[in-house]
Amino acid sequence: MDRFETKSFALMPGQRVEARVVSHHPWGVLVEIAGHGDDGLSASIDMIELFASRTGSHEELLALFPPVGARVEAVVQRISRWHPPVSVRLSIRAADLEALTWPCDFCGERTTLSPGGDALVLDSRSNNGPGSHTLVVHRECLATRIHPQNSGERARALKIGEA
Repeated sequence: MDRFETKSFALMPGQRVEARVVSHHPWGVLVEIAGHGDDGLSASIDMIELFASRTGSHEELLALFPPVGARVEAVVQRISRWHPPVSVRLSIRAADLEALTWPCDFCGERTTLSPGGDALVLDSRSNNGPGSHTLVVHRECLATRIHPQNSGERARALKIGEA
C-alpha cells in the first residue's frame, strides 16, 4: 500500500472537513483538505451538481463558486481508491453538512453517514494487488448478510462505532 493510500484511509464518507479552494474548473472546484495537503489526494466539489438548476448561464454558475483561497466547511461524500491518485468528492450542501445520506449498496434505501447515523463504510481490498472499493451499507443490512452461525460478527456489525 502506498503512502498516500494509507493516509487517505483516515478520511471517511460522512466526515466533516475544512477545505481550501485551489482552482476553478467548468464543473466545480479543486480543493485541498486541511491536514491532507501532502497526501497525494485529488479533492473536488461539484458545483454544477449543486447550483446548475438555480442559474440561467454558465457565468451565473461561476459567480456562485467560492473564490480561490477561500476556506469552506465540507463533508466527504465519496472516496475512490481504485487507482492512484485517491479521489475525494466533497459536498458543501447545507443538508449534507447536517446529515449526509447515501444509498445502501445492499438494499438501495438511503442510510445516514453522519455521526450517529445507521451507515457503515466497508473498504474491500485484495492481497493480490493495489486498489480498494468502498461500500456504504446499513448496519442491519450487513448483519443480516453475515452467516447466522457467526453470531459474534453479527453482533459486532450492529455495534461498530457506538461508544
